[in-house]
Amino acid sequence: MTELPLSARVPRPTSVELPADAEGIVWRAATMDDVAGIQACEAQIAEVDHPNYTTTVEELEEDFDHSYVDLPSDTVVALDGDEVVAWGLVLMPPGQETLVRVILIGGVGPSHRGRGLGRRLMSWLEARGMQRLADSDKTLPGWLMAYAEERAESANRLITRFGFTPARYFLELRRSLDEPIAEVPLDLAIVPFDRSLSERVRVARNDAFRDHWGSQPTNEEQWDSFVGRSTFRPELCAIAMAGDEVVGFVIVTVTEEDWPGQGFSSAYIELVGVTRAWRGRGIAPAVLARSLQLMADAGLEKAVLDVDSDSPTGALGLYTGLGFVESNRSINYNRVF
Repeated sequence: MTELPLSARVPRPTSVELPADAEGIVWRAATMDDVAGIQACEAQIAEVDHPNYTTTVEELEEDFDHSYVDLPSDTVVALDGDEVVAWGLVLMPPGQETLVRVILIGGVGPSHRGRGLGRRLMSWLEARGMQRLADSDKTLPGWLMAYAEERAESANRLITRFGFTPARYFLELRRSLDEPIAEVPLDLAIVPFDRSLSERVRVARNDAFRDHWGSQPTNEEQWDSFVGRSTFRPELCAIAMAGDEVVGFVIVTVTEEDWPGQGFSSAYIELVGVTRAWRGRGIAPAVLARSLQLMADAGLEKAVLDVDSDSPTGALGLYTGLGFVESNRSINYNRVF
């Protein structure tokens, strides 16, 4: 905690102007009708910066439809004719209990790089992000956050040019599902995800991630959107139960749009956690082993996940011990107030 609220510590821009039109590029706020064009731009960005994954139309619609996103104020698109060639989103998720996070999201299509669009976009994102932080009266640390794949050289240069510093490295790990998966015995029931368990899993997730770097609680709106995605795979999840209590979980999605860039079929492990009162009892390796076997039985080729390289829970050692190997690395940048 700090003595002064963010509203007294963060310089608040009085207004956030759209980038100036130049060279036939028109900037404006995004609407829901732009989602398909933004996704097409993101697909081009993915081919160059991170072919191992892409952003789907459904994910963009989910972000844009959240109650805490104001499209006229929190989004921007750059148009070359009818084509979206750059876009941005300033996201301030709810549930800010130990810090206030504002996440800057977006990018410039590869064919339009080198023309100053990235600087214009980042200036807008920064100004709107500062505005959102300065609107908070909480006496908590404030973070402006941005992400980039380590191999995305232009994105990393742009982010650091605006005064952001690397705060954390996240490793993408992969495991082949044709390798043997040893069953890990556990004196608890392990069940698939079921809608009747959804709220208990959310509560367990918030408890398990309370001591993770940068993590804040997930509220009902965020959780319901997530488990309502078409990519969510309840049959591949594994939930550890102590009576009626959820004490451990593996949550899985399958995004077939990622497969061409990856070169294999995969399931993505979104969340792995054990509630703090139940740690140290072998729950995490047991639910992971169960989920991996379910993926293999479904005919998928690999499991993929991301892990904080400095996780205090020993997660990296857990995953490598189960046969995961590093494939890519991303950087979380922030500016702290």
